[in-house]
Order: sequence, then structure tokens, then C-alpha cells
Amino acid sequence: MQNSRDVLTPDALAMLQSIAQAGSFAAAARTLGVVPSALTYRVRQIEDALDVLLYDRSSRKALLTDAGAELLREGTRLLADIDAVANRVKRVATGWESQLTIAVDSIIAKAIVMELCEGFFALAPLTRIKLRDETLSGTLEALTSGQADLALGVVATSNQNGILSKPLGDVNFVYAVAPHHPLASLTGVLTDELIQQHRAVAVADTTQRGNGMTFGILGGQDVFTVATMKDKLDAQLRGLGCGFVPECMARAYIETGRLVVKEVERAQRVVRINYAWRGSNKAGHGRALQWWLEQLSSPATRAALLQQHRGV
Repeated sequence: MQNSRDVLTPDALAMLQSIAQAGSFAAAARTLGVVPSALTYRVRQIEDALDVLLYDRSSRKALLTDAGAELLREGTRLLADIDAVANRVKRVATGWESQLTIAVDSIIAKAIVMELCEGFFALAPLTRIKLRDETLSGTLEALTSGQADLALGVVATSNQNGILSKPLGDVNFVYAVAPHHPLASLTGVLTDELIQQHRAVAVADTTQRGNGMTFGILGGQDVFTVATMKDKLDAQLRGLGCGFVPECMARAYIETGRLVVKEVERAQRVVRINYAWRGSNKAGHGRALQWWLEQLSSPATRAALLQQHRGV
């Protein structure tokens, strides 16, 4: 019988990831281009070697047992470690990381990120770039969990060792509603009691740990939750709710009257937005990360990432 080292290969761990992501053996088989029986056979090999059951056979879905869930968690970590080792070896040999993953918060101007990518690729580097869309504390979590090397748009920085950060700038938030929203025609300062009677639009935090961050939501208030800051702005333009929005993203709509800024009794929100990266010193950075940090050292670049929103 095969032992655990024979069956717990990177390919086998990646297969378990595929089954978990697809939700069933049949769907995973289609994704991987194999027949379902082949996946079932490989899973049974792992189960026999470890003398455990990884999946609940009483369900038609690929439901993991506790042992299977633990193997998936540890397998995911091991695959990330393997990728990190390959990345470090590549960096030692060439100075370029094999891949640089950047977590981009939805408050960041994506067009400017793309312009930076264009400038980076013009160097003909050996590094692939991967962008991750994140929101609120999920942006920093992508960095601290090792899923990203650089994070743009971090609201709260981390005290963890190996995480460094610098400010991109401050973002002013204004309370805005569509001109046809019931709150638009009211005069004077809007009280919390009055605001509570109307639906708020909130952006979902992409963190995988805890409940994440929430801003500007009153207790008992109806909430419409969307995926990104761009979606929040779109919802408020349609009159689907109200709430604080970044002035830099809403400016054009305020100037043309498609959004109306209202004064509220709560203090005006000004949020410090940062960028953060992993690594204790510049000497230890690969050439790709060094290039991005050099671009971010420019005040004009930092301002553009927060201010130059296009086609929102």
C-alpha cells in the first residue's frame, strides 16, 4: 500500500482544491479534463494511505469530512509555500519574482493601476502580474495571509512583522443621494433618526476572517450590500439607497447634479488610505516589487491612484 508521501503530491493537493472549488467530482472532472472515476480513484488512494475518509459518501455533493477539511487547509498552505519557494529561487537567479500579486482595493482608480501595469510590461520583465480585487480589511488580509505581495488602498495598517506601509493620501467622504431620493429635497442637517428610516448602501468587506469593517451604518437601518465602491456609487445614482461616498469618485456626478450632497449631524469622514507590502528591507525585494515601490514614491502617482477615477 502506498504511504502518505507517495500520495500527498502537489498534483493531488491541487486536485482536492479543484474539487472544493467546483463543488462536485463531476464538475471538477470537467474542469480538469478527466473522467469522474479518475478523480474518485485518486481520492481513494489518498484515503487508503492516510486511513481516513476525506468525503462524506452519503451526499451527492463533494462534502468534506473534518479530516478532509483539515487536509484541504494544510494542502492549500503547502501549495502556497511551494509557490513561494519557486518564487524565491527565481528571484535569486534573476532578481525578478516569478509572479507579483497586487491586492487592489475598490477605492483605487483601476485605470491608473492599468497604466502602471502598462509601464511595467514595457520593461519586458520576467515577472507575471496578478491583480486581486479586494475591499476594506480584505485588502490588507490578502497581504498578511501571503496571498499578495503589495496592497493598494489599505485602510488600517498592520503591526505584524514584515508588513510595511506608507500613505497614499487622504480621501474625503461626503453623504450623497440621488436628486429623486426622498432625502434630497429636505433642508437643513439630516439627523441620524431621519437617515435611519432610509436604506443605506454598503460595500461588502472581502475579509475571510471575522465580520470585517462597516462604516456609516446605523443600528436597525435597512442595508443594500454591494461588492465594490463603484457598485455603491451606481446604486446611489439610481436612488436605491444613501450613504457616504468618496468625494473623488462622486465629484463628476455632484458637479452635474446627478448626486446631491447632504449635511449630516455626524462629523465629515476623512480616511487615510495606505499602500503596504511584505518585506523587511529594500535589499530583500525582487526587482518587480522595487519597481512598483519606486512608482509609488511619486506624489503624482499616489494622488492619481486616489483621484483619477474614470468611467465610474
